[in-house]
Amino acid sequence: MTTRLFKGAEYLITEVNKDEIFTPEDFTDEQKQIGNTTEQFVLNEVLPLRDEIENHNFDKVVELMNKCGELGLLMIDAPEEYGGLELDKATSMLVAERISHSGSFSVAFSAHTGIGTLPLVYYGTPAQKEQYLGRIISGEWVAAYCLTEPGSGSDALGALATATLSEDGKYYLLNGTKQFITNGSFANLYTVFAKIDREHFTAFLVERTTEGLSVGPEEKKLGIKGSSTTQIILDNAKVPVENLLGEIGKGHKIAFNVLNVGRFKLGAAVTGAAKHALVTGIKYANERKQFGVPIASFGAIREKISDMTAGIFAAESLVYRLAGLIDDRLATISKETPDYYDAYQQGIEEYSIECAIAKVFCSEILADVVDEVVQIHGGYGFIQEYPAEGFYRDERINRIFEGTNEINRLLIPGIILRRSMKGEIPLQKEAMKAFEALMTPSFVELDDADPFAREKALLTGLKQAFLIIAGSGVQKYMDAIKDEQELLLAAADMAINIFAIESAMLRAEKMLPTLSGAKQANAIAAVRVFTFNAAEKTATAARKAAFFIEEGDNLTMILAGIRRFTKYDASGLLQAKRTLADAASASEKYIF
Repeated sequence: MTTRLFKGAEYLITEVNKDEIFTPEDFTDEQKQIGNTTEQFVLNEVLPLRDEIENHNFDKVVELMNKCGELGLLMIDAPEEYGGLELDKATSMLVAERISHSGSFSVAFSAHTGIGTLPLVYYGTPAQKEQYLGRIISGEWVAAYCLTEPGSGSDALGALATATLSEDGKYYLLNGTKQFITNGSFANLYTVFAKIDREHFTAFLVERTTEGLSVGPEEKKLGIKGSSTTQIILDNAKVPVENLLGEIGKGHKIAFNVLNVGRFKLGAAVTGAAKHALVTGIKYANERKQFGVPIASFGAIREKISDMTAGIFAAESLVYRLAGLIDDRLATISKETPDYYDAYQQGIEEYSIECAIAKVFCSEILADVVDEVVQIHGGYGFIQEYPAEGFYRDERINRIFEGTNEINRLLIPGIILRRSMKGEIPLQKEAMKAFEALMTPSFVELDDADPFAREKALLTGLKQAFLIIAGSGVQKYMDAIKDEQELLLAAADMAINIFAIESAMLRAEKMLPTLSGAKQANAIAAVRVFTFNAAEKTATAARKAAFFIEEGDNLTMILAGIRRFTKYDASGLLQAKRTLADAASASEKYIF
């Protein structure tokens, strides 16, 4: 895709060129066809069964999974030698995005193709793959992932489930309870985590028919009611020793590496869900009349539509930029490499920061969108007969799935700081430069010929503000900064918004030469609207962090720097919002 390989979090300390990122406009005909196939499957096969699925007719879910297998939608990430397609991450994300329109079914699909399948793909032995992978990618079997327990969620390594080798050495006897297991009631194969001898955290492949395994009742959930969520109860469950997955005591590698992809894929899925909700909101705004005119003509509603459109543009830009980053790095790994999947996992882990960013940012864009769609519907948004009510309930879980947004926020600066301390990211060196810039007057002149000159100047400043906050935090707290969660959360918000603003701006800049007239204006407007909103949030996070770190003259100096580095000239913002809203309302679709 591109020639320059970026390191994870490198965007914070370097300038990126528009031609160095992947965007949805770069999809090949084959990728577009796979996306269209997915979309048609949802429209023609899933949505007609939506009510039955919501009422827990899981036989229909299993039938649909089988049809997904026939269409090849379950085998995108699986190796060719076992019947998979082994396509790139951009294609995988496109399918995740398009399947999301199916509501609860998309939860079953995503759990199966992501955390259900990938542990076996990445860590399974040839014999294990031969035995199970074909059934999983064909849809004959459904997969599930059993990590969480009643007393351990974010603290996965605090799990209490145990595994004890039988006296004859042929089985591990698993005991414990797994909680919130997606696909629990109908899955055929579970990836289960337990501690051998109460110490060595390890993964196992456990079949549904295993003696000693039972399934708890369905949880009564707020949303995604058509997905299966149960306990998996292990009472001396007899698991053959050959079903141990990976290495003894290395279960954390499987759990955390697979979650990186899960977070990334969730980012794509919620972006697709946001597009669907947006269109529903726009259509209702065009149909609903008050005072004799459609409410879509009111400025209050137009502003909502513009903000939603711009936010989704940024989310989409971020997701596929990350897909390009990962695909570029994975393309450098030869299939002949010894321990290929170890290298493959390291390639993905390089972008664990960006995967967490995608999860947090995109899930919160969806939250904003569905909240506004309910508001656009007014009282009808609270009524079950209207889809807005369902969007609202279903959305909420996404900020908890795949590690809560709080945990993911803590991961972002935490990993950045660990890599800095290892010398992998020259954070302190760049922070010193930022402090020098803080003390030096700026005489930067904008290039009037560049439609995104203001955004580029802002990004330079926001990156400097981040470095000043990070540098000041490390200087004050040293290693103890890992316990300063309030500060880390604020720093994470800065890092997240910088990546999002830059992704949206670079994509629009790359698009512009291929567009004309109104379409150019729409792209520029989307960047301006989103950048203003995100820059305000970033400035707030920076000020908050400064108050957490400093006081007295040092605080005054840093606050002055933050004012300077977060300054954004959003002239024309109102017109940009109206341009975007009018285009979206006229087309009744997500216009990008």
